[in-house]
Amino acid sequence: MTEQNFEQMRRAMVVSQLRTTGVSDARVVTAMGEVARERFVPADKAAIAYAEIAFPLGDGRSLNPPMVTGRLLTQAQVVAGDSVLLIGAATGYTAALLLALGASVVAVEEDEALFAQGKAAVPGATWVKAALTAGSKKGAPYSLILIDGAVEQIPQALVDQLADGGRLVGALIENGVSRLVSGAKAGKGFGTTAFADADAAVLPGFEKPAGFSF
Repeated sequence: MTEQNFEQMRRAMVVSQLRTTGVSDARVVTAMGEVARERFVPADKAAIAYAEIAFPLGDGRSLNPPMVTGRLLTQAQVVAGDSVLLIGAATGYTAALLLALGASVVAVEEDEALFAQGKAAVPGATWVKAALTAGSKKGAPYSLILIDGAVEQIPQALVDQLADGGRLVGALIENGVSRLVSGAKAGKGFGTTAFADADAAVLPGFEKPAGFSF
């Protein structure tokens, strides 16, 4: 594959996968048309880097499909100067996009190999190796938290790291269905609203406790 091939694939992604699925923020479209997604997947899989799938990265982890990433960034309404906590940063693709949108990024990753890859690929972010459910208190409060995958529940520990008036976007798994959600914090109150059904990459560690059965 040549750089020209990858540029053509990025243009095709913008036209057929983003503009047709509600990714309406021109800044997000521009960033995704410029950031080379193939740099953030295994080298032997670069030819399918732009496929609309949860891209497997190994050890049960995946990169969100381009449409999911685009919808989350659009819904987040990222502005220059936003302080963003990115949960499940993996190889750094979303971190690179957030930096391109003018945000400062604290990227949390717990997988050793993914952490090393992401930190090397996106040195402009502040990388924190920690449990995804723990976030990073050091940089709190954040104006935006982006959970880069699907979870069964949003831990209170992450909500506590959100600034008053801050936003959160991610995906929640409900009855086996992954739905993109957004929320905002007002004082001690926080809630989310679903805005699209989408097959987001599942993040480990956010499972709800199993209920009792009789």
